[in-house]
Amino acid sequence: MMEIETARRPVAILAENAVVTFVLALFFLTFPALGPARSAVDIQEVRSEGGITAWLVEDYTVPIVALKFAFEGGSTQDPQGKEGISNLMTGLFDEGAGELDADAFQLELDDAGAEMGFDAGRDTISGGMRTLAETREEAFGLLKLALTRPRFDQAPIDRIRAQLVAGIQARARDPETAARIAFAEAVYGDHPYARRSEGTPETLATITSNDLRALHSRLFARDNLIVGVVGAIDAETLKSELDRIFGDLPARADLMRVADVDPKLGHNVSVAYPLAQTSLLLAYRGIARDDPEFFPALLMTHVLGGGAFSSRLFEEVREKRGLAYSVGASLSNSRHANSLIIGTATDPVRADQVLDVIRETVAKMASEGPTEAELDAAKRYLLGSYAINNLDSSGAIANTLVGLQFEKLGLDYIERRPALIQGVTREQAAAQARRLLSEEPAVLMIGPGRPGDN
Repeated sequence: MMEIETARRPVAILAENAVVTFVLALFFLTFPALGPARSAVDIQEVRSEGGITAWLVEDYTVPIVALKFAFEGGSTQDPQGKEGISNLMTGLFDEGAGELDADAFQLELDDAGAEMGFDAGRDTISGGMRTLAETREEAFGLLKLALTRPRFDQAPIDRIRAQLVAGIQARARDPETAARIAFAEAVYGDHPYARRSEGTPETLATITSNDLRALHSRLFARDNLIVGVVGAIDAETLKSELDRIFGDLPARADLMRVADVDPKLGHNVSVAYPLAQTSLLLAYRGIARDDPEFFPALLMTHVLGGGAFSSRLFEEVREKRGLAYSVGASLSNSRHANSLIIGTATDPVRADQVLDVIRETVAKMASEGPTEAELDAAKRYLLGSYAINNLDSSGAIANTLVGLQFEKLGLDYIERRPALIQGVTREQAAAQARRLLSEEPAVLMIGPGRPGDN
């Protein structure tokens, strides 16, 4: 779902629905800041009478409650031939629920002064609500209706489906969309991660209200639910609200099994298109988030391409040779696959040269690893940036609470994290460089391209 730790994402070179699942989209609402960014937060684990667990950070700076949640499943659970159904479903939760049709539901939501949103990722269906503390009961009542009694009326289905199809058809003229599809198929074969999570006009046309109800009943349950709450609400009150919002959901989800998959490396995928720049994406083997050597790999990746204006790739590609404006490397983790991504864009006549420089820089990192000075600088950055990236608003904190639970990192992770980073040695980082960077990557090139690649 989300990346709790990442070495800076590669430059944006692909469509909004990024290439394959290893470039993950962040899918939660953004809420107002609680105040200055914090390096630590007081997290409480709250368990309701009905057995629903949430992580809570109380904060009364402003009278607002931010609630975020995720149901494990996501678009990997879309039935064959109905790809895009999860995406369609998340557009319908505020289009009527219970006795309220779409217009009535929206009016009630406005009267409560609340904001609500949902999104479908590869591995989760997520949502969030922000509400004033004084209108919490009304707002959470609407959220309960949306989650437990969505209407899936035909008129909203047709309208949201038409919007999705229009977007798909518009993107069909975008070379980056063709590249994303081709690269996903090359890297993941017949795995669900290779499918188009947004669906196609043909698959969306087959989806009925009964299909939506069947998927909803399979995915929305209490045993695959993760909740994070931040704001003006105490633990005892939250316990009763958890049962009120989520208590009527089925006890257990009915998820199809999704296998873990290793990206297929060594592919060259070229999408020829007369663009002003050629975009390059290289995918290497990644490392699981629960691997004991994750932090050595993270620090190594940061040295390679995560540091803004300071990484090896930035030095070699931009500073020494002026071949690109930006270049970056990033670890990316999803539930069933992991990868290390390098991305950049350059003048088409220099694309081969840039690719050679990247390969040379990666080969040197694989053979030598980072220096002590580089490792120390990476540690300082990752220690200092966490609060800014993860704890600078109520929405960001609630999002982090959900992510920590999804990754099973533990209630004390934020406290333990500095020692995990400081304890990494140069030898450990060098070992991960050899482990992740020694194979030939999968390469995607979008632009005038190189004839013959496929």
